[in-house]
Amino acid sequence: MTRSSRTTSHHRSGAVARMLGVPVATLRNWERRYALTQPATSPSGQRLYSADDVRRLTLIKQLNDLGHAIGQLAALDMAQLQQVAATHANTLAATQSAGGRAAALAPRPPLRLAVIGAALGERLRRPTLLQRLGAALVLLGPFEDAAQAAAALADTPVDAVLVQKPQLHPDWLAAFDTAAPALAATPKAVLYRFAADAVSDALADAGLRLLREPQPDSVLAQWLQDLSAPHAGTAPTLPLLPTPAPRRWSDAALADFASLSSTIACECPRHLAELLVQLSHFEAYSADCEHRNAADAALHGHLVRVTAACRNSLEAALEHVARHEGLLLPR
Repeated sequence: MTRSSRTTSHHRSGAVARMLGVPVATLRNWERRYALTQPATSPSGQRLYSADDVRRLTLIKQLNDLGHAIGQLAALDMAQLQQVAATHANTLAATQSAGGRAAALAPRPPLRLAVIGAALGERLRRPTLLQRLGAALVLLGPFEDAAQAAAALADTPVDAVLVQKPQLHPDWLAAFDTAAPALAATPKAVLYRFAADAVSDALADAGLRLLREPQPDSVLAQWLQDLSAPHAGTAPTLPLLPTPAPRRWSDAALADFASLSSTIACECPRHLAELLVQLSHFEAYSADCEHRNAADAALHGHLVRVTAACRNSLEAALEHVARHEGLLLPR
């Protein structure tokens, strides 16, 4: 990390008050009651604060916002103040880490799979097949066709649709979406026997998963386990990424941190805060993008996870830099 040289410039009380986000009267009251710093005085009687004074006052203000009494902080030197901030940050990080581990250990909800095809429904209830599948799936149906499935599942969340269709024709998918518009955007998988190569290619391009029959139960079970993985409609070229941790800090908290950290010579904390804001906005944008088909939805889901993973890494970097500089993390 490259540091710029420390300057010997001084700041008047009005400028320091604006940096801290407090009225000038509050800053003067702190000085009068607690003697937090020993500012120099100009020939005209103005208080002049050095960069070290501003760093000390910034840290005291942050700790005070988190509940630490100024009267207890006033007697501490800069190293002791940084130790208080580090202890507070470490305790908060440990609490957040414990919460993250608990969330990671929580069982993943089963895939709610709508089944179309009576014979397929009977097959999926075979004990040997269920044993291979485990508890990853909740079977809905079987239904005779798309229209019956749509009517029966009107108020039921569905994660994926599995269809048994002996013959696939060019307009099959369009007819399915017309009969069941509520399921049009739901990831689909099809077991089929006959289809022209052009039809198979078009359905695969639309994001459907295809499996030509006949296949043994072991292959069908493995295929369904793959279908039940996160992002069932993900294209095979996109790697499955771990679920990222949620955002740690809001835009407002990062903006406050950036303004406070601008009082030190190293500008890395401010730049990291600004990057985190931009990444979080792109993450939200990708999540809200409209999807043309299942493959397009999978791509944007992948972008969300990649961006969130970058955000998680930069959040950890910001925490490390903040501790190194003696700054308290955003709330």
